[in-house]
Amino acid sequence: MSPARDERAHIQTAMERILDGNPERSNGALTIVALAAEAGVPRNALTQRHVDLKNLFYEKVRARGGTPDGELRLRRETARLKRLREDDRRVIQQLKADTETLLGALHLTQLQNEELLRRLAESGDTVHAIRRG
Repeated sequence: MSPARDERAHIQTAMERILDGNPERSNGALTIVALAAEAGVPRNALTQRHVDLKNLFYEKVRARGGTPDGELRLRRETARLKRLREDDRRVIQQLKADTETLLGALHLTQLQNEELLRRLAESGDTVHAIRRG
């Protein structure tokens, strides 16, 4: 057998063991990493040389009603990121509302200050600053 055929045979045998729930050299996860470990080949053997076997593995996983572990991780991560995005949206919305409130308070304070300065100017009184400390 040629090295490529031997490698393919190892991958196919490993695929059967993992899908049957009898892994010998891996953790039995439904991933290409586990399949490569089970077959005793480098991962790039599946991602570059034997892409058809990688695709076949994922097809068999889905046909059994399973979802590859990598896909499950991505789904969990996507859900987590969506929750974070929603949390961020709420925080941003609150910050915008707070900014509007603070701007309103600043504007009111400026108007009050101008009114006080106007009254002071009209009264002709002298104001002395009290120094602190």
